[in-house]
Amino acid sequence: MSGQADHGLRTPLEGTSATEWDDRAPIPAPLRLIAPEVPQDWVDYNGHMSESCYLLVFGDQSDAFFRYVGIDEAYRAGGHSLFTVQTMIFNLAEAHLGDRLDLSLQLLDADEKRLHIFHAMHNAATGELLATGEQMLVHVDLAAGKSCPMPADLQRKVAAIRAAHSALPQPAQAGRNIAIRRG
Repeated sequence: MSGQADHGLRTPLEGTSATEWDDRAPIPAPLRLIAPEVPQDWVDYNGHMSESCYLLVFGDQSDAFFRYVGIDEAYRAGGHSLFTVQTMIFNLAEAHLGDRLDLSLQLLDADEKRLHIFHAMHNAATGELLATGEQMLVHVDLAAGKSCPMPADLQRKVAAIRAAHSALPQPAQAGRNIAIRRG
């Protein structure tokens, strides 16, 4: 891509402009932004989608979400971005070569600097829940290298999504931690 530094890893939506926001358009609850098919590159030595690819897919959906609210290369060139500061993935079932994945994204909470999002991955053919991913994202000032409030326009869009998603049930895996339970 001309005018862009080569930074190695490319996401599927890289170079795609953000979606034009329409205040009158209904906001899907949950959002369904991407539906990839498991390619050979994602299949590991056990014959199913490798664990790292679950995070890859959730990251690609986060990228689609960023574009949905207006965060793209132009936004980042203005000196701000969203960074993931925490991720929890539950691998619940296997995905295999050629499986179409049905992904959804729910905005669980937000404040002026942070977004708490929840991904669900289903097998599109069977409806089986394959994995969930929960992420905390923080809005950052790239030059200062620290968190900062989102601009008012972005906060307005996030609030609209949060309102649309507020009627959704809390996912069973949300808010859990990792521990060895001792009886």
